[in-house]
Amino acid sequence: MSITPTALRRLLHVGCGTKTVRNLPAYFHSGWKELRYDIDAKVKPDLTGSITDLAAVQDSSVNAIWSSHNLEHLNSFEVPQALEEFRRVLSSDGFAVITVPDLRAVARHIANDELEQPLYNAPAGAISALDVVFGHQAAIERGNEYMAHRTGFSARTLGQALVDAGFAEVRVHEGRHWDLWAIATMPETDLRIYQELASVLQ
Repeated sequence: MSITPTALRRLLHVGCGTKTVRNLPAYFHSGWKELRYDIDAKVKPDLTGSITDLAAVQDSSVNAIWSSHNLEHLNSFEVPQALEEFRRVLSSDGFAVITVPDLRAVARHIANDELEQPLYNAPAGAISALDVVFGHQAAIERGNEYMAHRTGFSARTLGQALVDAGFAEVRVHEGRHWDLWAIATMPETDLRIYQELASVLQ
C-alpha cells in the first residue's frame, strides 16, 4: 500500500544538473513537484546556490530531498552545514535520500593498484577509482571544476554525519556501483517509507 497522498508533494532536488528524466529515481516521477537546486547556473536550476546554504528555501517547506553525488564535492567541514540545512527545510514527516561514493569499496581497487581501470560505465563515461576519489577527471579537464571531490565517506561515517545532523532515523547500505545509499527521516515520518523506497536503493 502506498503512503503517497494524492496531492503533489514538494521534492527538493539538490545538485540537480541538467534537467533529464534519468536524474530522478522513478519513485519521484509521479505525485511530486520537483524544485531544482544547483550551484551551476548553466544547468538552469530553479534556484542557484551551494547546498551549505539553502536560504532560498523556507523552513519545513519540502517533503523530500534527493541528493545524488553531491556531499563529496564539499570540504569535510562543510558537510554538517549541508546536512543541517537539509533537515531545516524538510517537513516534520519528510525524508532525505542521499547517495555518495563508497570509499571503502573503492579502496580495495586502489590497494590492488587498479587506479585507472574502469569500474563501471556512467552517462558521463567510464568511471575509474581515481574518478571516484577525486572527481570525474574528464569533466574536470573540460573545465567543470564543480566535479572535483573534496571529501569522502564510508557507510559508518555517512550514517554518523546524518545522526549528528539531528535526523530521527538513518539507514545506510552499500550499493552496486561503489556507492552508498542513505535514507534519513524526520520525527513524524511514516517508517513505511523504507519499504516504499526499496526500489530506489538499488
